[in-house]
Amino acid sequence: MSLFNKLVVTTLPIIPKGIVKLVARRYIAGPQLDDAIRVSEHLMLLGASSTIDVLGEFVQSTDRAQDETEMSKMVVDAIRTRGLNSYLSVKPTSLGLNIDSELAYHNISEVVLHARTSGVFVRMDMENTPYTSATLDFYKRLRRDGFDNVGVVIQAYLRRSEADVLNLVQFKPSVRLCKGIYQESEDLAFHDADEIRSNYKKLLRMLIDGGARTHIATHDEELLADAEQLIAQKQGHPVDYEFQMLMGVREERRDKLIANGHSVRIYVPFGHDWYGYSTRRLKENPQVAGYIAKAIFTRR
Repeated sequence: MSLFNKLVVTTLPIIPKGIVKLVARRYIAGPQLDDAIRVSEHLMLLGASSTIDVLGEFVQSTDRAQDETEMSKMVVDAIRTRGLNSYLSVKPTSLGLNIDSELAYHNISEVVLHARTSGVFVRMDMENTPYTSATLDFYKRLRRDGFDNVGVVIQAYLRRSEADVLNLVQFKPSVRLCKGIYQESEDLAFHDADEIRSNYKKLLRMLIDGGARTHIATHDEELLADAEQLIAQKQGHPVDYEFQMLMGVREERRDKLIANGHSVRIYVPFGHDWYGYSTRRLKENPQVAGYIAKAIFTRR
């Protein structure tokens, strides 16, 4: 990371929100569900599918959790009625996990049931480590309750993830494998980039060899190249996989993956609660510091 990029990342808390919002527009469909529908339809024309996510997390009231539950159902209905090649992503804390575990499970299972009747898949996103065990327990409980239209996320930077994958493979799960983005202590997470990449490669092979539906979620060129090579080596042995990327990130690489015959899904967030998501994206991708600088000078 260059000194300038590092400076921008470390000073994000004092950069005016208006500036961050100008840059964040490349990562977020817009404030309304119609914005996410528009972007998803455009991605279909490009040969990609999408994951639609309602921005918002760490909800503190039951009324807000209920509102988020209803909005998630609205996304499911839009996917069905508009014929979108999409599925829904939900954050457990947006549906009440920060309030009460049983409340959250009730809301999540209600959304998953609604989605199942519409033929729509739901992925529970993974948040920071206070919620990792509860989210994985929810996934296992949903599967035991008969739901097969639900998936989960594993974060490669967590030291516990190898054990978590071993516990999941019995379910033949749908797993989105990403590096991880939340700030975690070194006793919980790898901090060295090479260690994270090494663990990602190990977990990817564990998932594929274990028969999981594996969603390869990364923009890291080394990991993308490794995954493509691994898939090519599996010729004659079908691999259930797709690549996943974020809206607004490495679009030329997205197009190359599609051209090479890979299934590609793009994460399409929408909503008014954009700031937390955007700052995490900027910290993860410090090369966008140039966009922030441009926005600052343009505004001035």
